[in-house]
Amino acid sequence: MTDNEIEEIIQEKGLNKPRLTPEMIADVIVSEQYYVFENTSLTICCLTLKNGFAVTGESSCVHPENFDAELGRKISKSNATDKIWMLESYLLKEKLHETISV
Repeated sequence: MTDNEIEEIIQEKGLNKPRLTPEMIADVIVSEQYYVFENTSLTICCLTLKNGFAVTGESSCVHPENFDAELGRKISKSNATDKIWMLESYLLKEKLHETISV
């Protein structure tokens, strides 16, 4: 299930208390770079965020004949984006905690 499909379900259910959206995650990404190590199927995606922090995601396949560069980029970006969800979720939770604690 994609982030957008999940977002659609969230909207249908009216679950709109403070939370993150796929657009919010996309908005913090300012650049993406990819690297495939020579003679491997290992693809690394590096996403740089607005504040300069970088996260990485990886993708690899078992058999070299299954390697597809476009698919490797998509999977490695998805894995890197998952890390952004965790970071941004922590940041939002911390902000909410501070407003309650004050």
